[in-house]
Amino acid sequence: MSTLSRLLFASLLLVGLAGCVNQTVKSTSVPPLERPATSVAEAELLDVAIAVFDPGLDNYEEDQQIYPEVRKAEARFMPRLLAETLQNTGAWGAVRVVPNDHQISDLMVEGTILHSDGENLQLHVEARDARGTLWLDREYSAHASRYAYTSPSRGNYDAFQAIYHRIANDLLQQLRSLDSDGRRDLRRITEMRFAQEFAPEAFEDYLREDRRGHLQVVRLPAEDDPMLERIRRIRERDHLFVDTLQEHYGQFSGDMYDPYQEWRKMSYEEAIALQELRAESRRQLIAGGAAVLAGIIAAGSDNRSVRTAGSVGIIGGGYLLKGGLETRNEAQMHVQALEELGMSLEAEITPRVIELEDRTVMLSGNVEEQYEQWRELLSDIYRAEMGMLDDPTAATGP
Repeated sequence: MSTLSRLLFASLLLVGLAGCVNQTVKSTSVPPLERPATSVAEAELLDVAIAVFDPGLDNYEEDQQIYPEVRKAEARFMPRLLAETLQNTGAWGAVRVVPNDHQISDLMVEGTILHSDGENLQLHVEARDARGTLWLDREYSAHASRYAYTSPSRGNYDAFQAIYHRIANDLLQQLRSLDSDGRRDLRRITEMRFAQEFAPEAFEDYLREDRRGHLQVVRLPAEDDPMLERIRRIRERDHLFVDTLQEHYGQFSGDMYDPYQEWRKMSYEEAIALQELRAESRRQLIAGGAAVLAGIIAAGSDNRSVRTAGSVGIIGGGYLLKGGLETRNEAQMHVQALEELGMSLEAEITPRVIELEDRTVMLSGNVEEQYEQWRELLSDIYRAEMGMLDDPTAATGP
């Protein structure tokens, strides 16, 4: 067989194979959620703050199929799922979702969404305790099968629950490395850090950094210290405000769940369709180009059979090229459909208003700003109380 004949045969074979589509079947499993073997004294339970995730929008490009309105919603939704998972272990004290990492807690967890669609989720999670000791700094990923969105037995079980279980299990493993004294010491450091934020001059000598940059307790104030009592009251008010935020995040997650699950289901289907269409388009364009090229070469042959095969190659290749371009257009339609889904999801999740004792707070895109204002208000309250402490007649005045 001549070189030209082999080229024609290969090009026609590509034409025949171009219609075949490969499909990869993947599965995922959820590891069991680990729990403490024995109960822990309440004074040793560590509080956990989970900051709203970074949506990962800093350097994204249009062709990455990232929809900012969806990512911002996910950045609030996912910490809530992680908080619920940690609470279900029974290993922790209060587990709260907070607007940012400014909250002082026994353990602070931060996350960044690296990739998220209905098929795959990838997160980077970092956790540090109040001492500054790093507990976690790793990436987690999970894959959802089609059954995650169609099986009635799944109920309200998240398609990527495996990620939250793995994070919770890793944190529990780190927690087990702390003995009773270590946990109590960590809680004292948290309290002293909070005190230093509001009264740095009064509490600056109670903690120090070691060579590794980790905080240690040098000394502690007396239990009946008036300034410590006021700090504890301020901290209780802060916890009450953050607990109020939990109602917002809980309501937000509840309202978001159904439309978000529907979006992820459709996003999964769109992602699979996009993969198949793009692969098919690529095969069609390659096969079509090869067939046309071989046909053009064969058209100048002295052999009639070769010329006839060349004409067939040109016609078949032309159809493949045309089909490949049409397939790309169809893929673009799926991209537009995803964008519309993201916009509809954003319309579903409206801001919530919560009533505080002295004012009304709108919790929406500016929750972080509201929380910063609250912290400033706490500082004002503390200074006012300290003024009353310095002037005993202020509390008994007219």
